[in-house]
Amino acid sequence: MAKIMISAGEASGDVHAAALTREILKLDPTAEVYGMGGDGMRTAGGEVLFDIKDHGVMGLVEIIRKLPALFKLRSDFAEVMDKRRPDCLVTIDYPGFNMRLAKVARAKGIPVISFIAPSAWAWRKGRAKNVAKLVNKVAAIFPFEYEVYKEAGADVEFMGHPLVDIVKPSLPVAEAIAKAGKHEGRPLVLLLPGSRLQEIQRLLPTMLDAAKLMVKVNPALEFVMPRAGTIPRAMLEEEINRAGIHVQITEGNNYDVIGVADVALAASGTVTLEAALCGLPSVIVYKTAPLTAFIIRRLLNIPDIGLPNIVAGRRVLPELLQEDATPDKMAAEVLHLLEPAAHAQALADLDDVKKRLGEPGAVRRVAELTLRVAGEKA
Repeated sequence: MAKIMISAGEASGDVHAAALTREILKLDPTAEVYGMGGDGMRTAGGEVLFDIKDHGVMGLVEIIRKLPALFKLRSDFAEVMDKRRPDCLVTIDYPGFNMRLAKVARAKGIPVISFIAPSAWAWRKGRAKNVAKLVNKVAAIFPFEYEVYKEAGADVEFMGHPLVDIVKPSLPVAEAIAKAGKHEGRPLVLLLPGSRLQEIQRLLPTMLDAAKLMVKVNPALEFVMPRAGTIPRAMLEEEINRAGIHVQITEGNNYDVIGVADVALAASGTVTLEAALCGLPSVIVYKTAPLTAFIIRRLLNIPDIGLPNIVAGRRVLPELLQEDATPDKMAAEVLHLLEPAAHAQALADLDDVKKRLGEPGAVRRVAELTLRVAGEKA
């Protein structure tokens, strides 16, 4: 019986943890899958020992503040490793914590697979070499990621992007339209302020201010916001009520809601790629602590941070970061993307992005790799 430990630290990672757990259990129903994840991993049949609701954090400054809690989490993971002796650790994104956890696992003789590996292609090249020393396998999801890790000496295999498998609407279109609260002849704008409390606090008030400006220009606009499982509904409702604008909050069936929207105003992250796969153009926005932004701008090695733009190799969707993430600019970019010509061009560009993400079956390939590595350990 294979014993697989997974560490996914935020809502986007839980999506991948859930998909991987489901595929592992399809391939080997006797396998044990446990570790850190959320409701998705739990529903897929995994045992969630550490819930992402308690551990999601982003930004250099914010991570420093939460170091004591992260040290304890690492210690708790180490204790579970000693007690349950997993055959393999799969780290999913969350690099600041997961690479330190990989070091702990390697010291205990537990092989490590990095799935949704640290974005070494975006930073200094030395980062890829550091990862290569810590993990046994890198399951690459982008072709350019494979090349960077291969050059760094990692044992890397190209899997394709798992979202190609995961992002699939499940409801009939009429039901999806009803769930999203969309009405005929009224454009629907999707608000995606993020899945971390810090993102909601920094971005949602500005997005709601932008929504009010948009309605002044086009009173027919409607707004919908899928709730991330890590964010309390009451928190979203309080911000929306304070802003004084109607926004429908939806629960579940996110890809169905995304699929019937016209444009998204989205926090930079995995969700922008999910939207792209649903054929939904986004205005990509982000704000972090000023010191964090100052440091990142000096370390970043790529011109754009939006995943659809990175995959395309050029800017196909607008990005508004830090001081540019204002209500005026957000409103202007969303309204521009709603114009027929701009919308059509964005859809064509997103189709190209989808083609670049590889063939379906990535999650199954990662599951097979995981069981193979676990079998070699056992």
